[in-house]
Amino acid sequence: MRAFISVDLEGLPYVTSPLHLRPGTPLYDEAREIATEVVNIAAEVLYSNGFDEITVADSHGPMVNVIPSKLPEYVELVRGYPRPISMVSGVEGSDVALFLGYHAKSGTGRASFDHTYSSATIDWIKVNGVEVSEFLLNAYVLGKKGIPVVLVAGDRVLLEGDVKVHAPWAVRVPLKDSISRYSSKSPSMAQVRARLTAGITEASIKFSEGEMKSLTTEEPVNVEIRFLGSHMADTAELLPFAERLDGKRVAFQVETVEDAYRVIQLLSVAAYGTSSLVG
Repeated sequence: MRAFISVDLEGLPYVTSPLHLRPGTPLYDEAREIATEVVNIAAEVLYSNGFDEITVADSHGPMVNVIPSKLPEYVELVRGYPRPISMVSGVEGSDVALFLGYHAKSGTGRASFDHTYSSATIDWIKVNGVEVSEFLLNAYVLGKKGIPVVLVAGDRVLLEGDVKVHAPWAVRVPLKDSISRYSSKSPSMAQVRARLTAGITEASIKFSEGEMKSLTTEEPVNVEIRFLGSHMADTAELLPFAERLDGKRVAFQVETVEDAYRVIQLLSVAAYGTSSLVG
């Protein structure tokens, strides 16, 4: 069997500062070590539960965070950006998916680094009228492919919010309890290992017993994005099928949820480019 892991940084234990999140900053190497250790724990438990092929999608920022030399031989690594479906690229052929280090959507109180896809450009995203987190957006893409998200590990506020509401069958593993955007309480790494071991084992059993489901949304897909600045919406409005709703909001409709994901990526990058041009 094949398992797919998407790993972000903001929902990982001990990751609390912006200095953890960008290459070249003082705490970035520490975050890389944490991400790699958490991935290795998950991979080892999956392997012991019969998943002999494991694909890991490095899914934060430039997507070169996990340290390849420290991965076991049965893990393949998807890294680098841009790529077509970003955080879930490489999922094809997988039986199950797991999300590690995931955080809450933009605007969530007492949540580590709350944002949705791009903290530099996007205020919020709605898909078919539902405000989405990265968990929900990614799960919709996988659902269209018939791949269930069987476990989500990360910030407890995400787990008790979007995951519990939209995918109650998925096993939830808290890796941190946020105190504020830049402060959180995390268990020891020994406890992280224990929690992931128990959670992945439970998820594997539930999958084998047919208890896991794929999460889907209706198609065609209606998307609404509120940007952080009107100049970003000015750029997004250049897309021929985008409709300007007000100063910061645009909307569009596409045929599939994967198309929606691609357009969201493109508009986010375009908005960031506009901000860079105007300083």
